Amino acid sequence: MEFRHLGRSGLMVSEISYGNWITHGSQVEEDAATACVRAALDTGITTFDTADVYAGTKAEEVLGRALKGERREGLEIFTKVFWPTGPGRNDRGLSRKHIMESINGSLRRLQTDYVDLYQAHRYDYSTPLEETMEAFADVVHSGKAHYIGVSEWKASQIREAHRLARELRIPLVSSQPQYSMLWRVIEAEVIPTSEELGIGQIVWSPMAQGVLSGKYRPGQPPPAGSRATDEKSGAGFIAKWLTDEVLTRVQQLKPLAEQAGLTMAQLAIAWVLQNPNVSSAIVGASRPEQVHDNVKAAGVKLDADLLKAIDEIVEPITERDPAKTESPAQRP
Repeated sequence: MEFRHLGRSGLMVSEISYGNWITHGSQVEEDAATACVRAALDTGITTFDTADVYAGTKAEEVLGRALKGERREGLEIFTKVFWPTGPGRNDRGLSRKHIMESINGSLRRLQTDYVDLYQAHRYDYSTPLEETMEAFADVVHSGKAHYIGVSEWKASQIREAHRLARELRIPLVSSQPQYSMLWRVIEAEVIPTSEELGIGQIVWSPMAQGVLSGKYRPGQPPPAGSRATDEKSGAGFIAKWLTDEVLTRVQQLKPLAEQAGLTMAQLAIAWVLQNPNVSSAIVGASRPEQVHDNVKAAGVKLDADLLKAIDEIVEPITERDPAKTESPAQRP
């Protein structure tokens, strides 16, 4: 495993981080989830990403149990706050009330005294940013989180939050956006702003919900048991890429992966890690062997000719519009 600084902070994270968005507490049984966490640890992954909303708070509980007994100082545990975790009107968003209650709930479920990174899971248009950042400052100053991050925020929002964080003397060090060969909306604005401010990207869905693994083929139904066939495991997210045009071009990447001595999944993960502003790529898994396969992307260097060839194949199906970085206009 290779390690990188999270932005310009002193915090080191594993290039591959393990995330449990659509697996723990929902798609796979706890024994399988625990086996995947053990596989992650065995391969050198030290960075684990979750959120209070995943599987209705169950994902944090599963991760907490799976990591129990590990040396806490040797791990980087990340979680998030924004999406609804209960039926009440204040069980969501980035109000002071919800942030202060949510961090306590996350720590209890994760069985830890602190998280290394606490992230705003979306931007909350219903709460003054000053209120949100002041609440995050209290979380940091009370020792319940070491660093603050955001997820799917626009460049202008990141810039203003960073200004307030400096005033409040807290480290806003990360952005967690979707990023892959097919989804490059952060490249025009978010990445240049982040580079300027010393913020690193922790990217999710580097394999475009599994499409870049090559297992989905044009003109054929999705493989049985795959994400595209399971409404509980993100079928809605992957649907936009299940077109013959996209799948045909993705299949054209296979010879390039073979040329590089990589699987298509490894190529996709290695590709996002070529961006120097990316601190870590999040991978999920339902089986330990997937973890062992994915971590082989760590430390891989792709040459300029290969990167150019990839761009030539995927450019017609790549989304680059920065306006696609979105948060709900109203609280969900």
